Amino acid sequence: MSGQQTISFPSQDLIDAVGSFPENLKPVLWDLVNDPQTPLDEIEIAVMPYMANPAALKNIRKAPNLKIVQTQTTGFDGLVDLIGDRANINTAAGVHAASTAEMAIGLAIASLRGFPQAVRDQQDGRWNPQQWPGLADRTVGLVGVGGIGEEIRKRLEPFEVNLLRFGSTARADEHGEILSTNELSQHAADIEVLILIVPLTDSTHHLVDAELLAQLPDGATIVNVARGPVVDTDALVKEVASGRLNVASDVFDPEPLPKDHPLWQHPNALIIPHNGGNTAAFFPRMVKLLKRQLVQWSEGDFGENVVHRS
Repeated sequence: MSGQQTISFPSQDLIDAVGSFPENLKPVLWDLVNDPQTPLDEIEIAVMPYMANPAALKNIRKAPNLKIVQTQTTGFDGLVDLIGDRANINTAAGVHAASTAEMAIGLAIASLRGFPQAVRDQQDGRWNPQQWPGLADRTVGLVGVGGIGEEIRKRLEPFEVNLLRFGSTARADEHGEILSTNELSQHAADIEVLILIVPLTDSTHHLVDAELLAQLPDGATIVNVARGPVVDTDALVKEVASGRLNVASDVFDPEPLPKDHPLWQHPNALIIPHNGGNTAAFFPRMVKLLKRQLVQWSEGDFGENVVHRS
């Protein structure tokens, strides 16, 4: 890239927080819904709104000279179909790692220590001590060993669990063995807590299906901080409704979860409305990433976290 580039931001707050811009990058406001502050053919870099549904952002196709799309999320499912080969896609990998790992551990502990039941008891003024499984000494299957998966692994260390890690291929790293996701079914009978943090791709869609769920032991808990369609929702509902399995999830298929969805009805389902990365840490971390990206883009580089190239 050479000459002056126009880069769009979805909010004025983000433009203001980034502050100074390289001389060859001109910021404009465009939320991808309303008209931008400049002709569409001038926009060459676009920062996406946070947690935006790609289906609602079809206006990005109207920018004919787009070269780079920057997400504010780690996941980019749906964007390749939306963008095609017209532009590079850079993600916000790393920005949400700590907060999403925090959510995964929090969901596991909350479910395994009976926090949802305690909240219901508190509402009724009922003192109801009972024994819950707890996280210590459980066999945990961690599916996904990328940046967020590694942050989850680090946070699991003090909890004295038996950890099985699964990645796209079998291998070893400095922390030990990584099993292939193809081996999940071979180990499912031992997995008491299944934590999911894989990207949504053709190979991970319904990775956790009826067959795998049936192989998990009675009382197992599924913690999903990946994407909803990684789990077969209908199969999950059947297992949760029977009381055999528990779910503590930040993501669902569909989203938002409809008011009449059966998962709402079951006390062994802990439902969080896709809040994994949405903490006070998000905005300043996103700003730091954008400041680094601006320097690289102004110098003609691709920038960090390129997951799709035109």
